[in-house]
Amino acid sequence: MELRQLEYFVAVVEEGSFTRAAERVHVAQPGVSAQIRRLERELGHDLLDRSGRAVTVTDVGAAVLPLARAALRSVESARRTVEELAGLVRGVVRAGMVVSCGVMDLPELLSKFHAAHPGVEITLTEANSDELISSLVDGRLDLALVGYVGEAPAGLSVRVLADEPLVAAVSAADPWYGRESVTLEELLSRGLISLPVGTGLRGALDAACGPRRPRIAFEASAPPMVITLAQRGLGPAVLASSMVSGLHPVRITDPEPWSRLALAWRTEGPHSPAARALIRLAEIQVTTDL
Repeated sequence: MELRQLEYFVAVVEEGSFTRAAERVHVAQPGVSAQIRRLERELGHDLLDRSGRAVTVTDVGAAVLPLARAALRSVESARRTVEELAGLVRGVVRAGMVVSCGVMDLPELLSKFHAAHPGVEITLTEANSDELISSLVDGRLDLALVGYVGEAPAGLSVRVLADEPLVAAVSAADPWYGRESVTLEELLSRGLISLPVGTGLRGALDAACGPRRPRIAFEASAPPMVITLAQRGLGPAVLASSMVSGLHPVRITDPEPWSRLALAWRTEGPHSPAARALIRLAEIQVTTDL
């Protein structure tokens, strides 16, 4: 079994095509096909189903896929470690954050890291919390600011930055304007403005509602647009209490939903020296800020 065979296999699965996989790894398509056939013969099972228009993974292939990815990540981590310890300026750190996060200034943290380690390449990804958590677990990100409900996601270490209640934020034209609180039962009677499924705030709202799903009238991908829709009188916006400038916040009770924002990274490596340095700096900044 060779690493290139695992690399080609992962590429075909992710691209869904031998042609696109060959372009990705810069190898002629027959070479990719031949190496994967060799891998299948060695394992004694087909890893790919070639019968349809798109190449799909078999049950055996699905079981092998995470192991292949882990092997490739380990080799890449070993290469980066040797290069960085040898003084080569080819380190890479990959950070992620939820959209419109005001609790921690991750770009400022990355600026400090860049000043201390100018030879390290830094990438910053914005996405929703579910996507960021998946990327952390899969090793595609080293560090991320995420929102979640309940216990820390499996496989991740976290430093909690903020716990704050969700509120129903309304404009002056809304019937709830001037009220101090509404019950969750009352909230369920209204068409709400919310962030989409996959965000930490939406997860907190859905968890509080339980089997009774909230009635979402408008959905927007970022808090500023949620606020704008509420300011236009389109209904209550459900957001964290710190986000609702320009609107009247109404407390939600019985029960009160809470959101949690945390800095997260994989508990188990592999972590490159550059990633470990970023995590250490982030922990120092969190301790100082808190």
